[in-house]
Amino acid sequence: MRLKISHNDSLEQIVLDCKKQKRNAQKELYDRYSGRMHAICRRYISDSLEAEGVMVKGFMKIFEKIDQYEFQGSFEGWMRKIMVNEALMYLRKNKNMWPESDLNAASNVQDYNSLSNSLEAEDLLKLIDKLPQGYRTVFSLYAIDGFSHKEIAEKLNISENTSKSQLSRARSQLQKMLSYEEERINKNLKEDHHG
Repeated sequence: MRLKISHNDSLEQIVLDCKKQKRNAQKELYDRYSGRMHAICRRYISDSLEAEGVMVKGFMKIFEKIDQYEFQGSFEGWMRKIMVNEALMYLRKNKNMWPESDLNAASNVQDYNSLSNSLEAEDLLKLIDKLPQGYRTVFSLYAIDGFSHKEIAEKLNISENTSKSQLSRARSQLQKMLSYEEERINKNLKEDHHG
């Protein structure tokens, strides 16, 4: 008879069992977190199948390095760092996405407060997904995952100014896309109201 881990088991016990390389605990951990970890990979990699492959490699690394987790801080946060690093390694291997650029437009900070709440988070993620690879990567690292420009520069082997410039351009392009979406939504609302 095989031992089956129920969803009621504590995360701590699942991690302890993963440290003992118990397959059922590894499967439970994967089942619990694969959706969230895939979403993290998708923020960096636009192709869903490629992102899934990176996520699987990330889980392999999690299981390989799980002994290093000492129950200090968030376990999910620890896993997220591994996933982000795997996604960045994938991008470094597969893309030449870093045109050197200066900081000429980085000081233009956009005002996002003027936009209404008509766009949902899912819509915003779709817009972010449309950004060029370099812009999307820096934007995700900075605005979503909270890395500093210094950390981004080190992770991506680019200059801090390139990171700032990519972020500025990503914001500018997102602002244009958001304005366009806002206009489109407002136009549809007016047509629905009058039609």
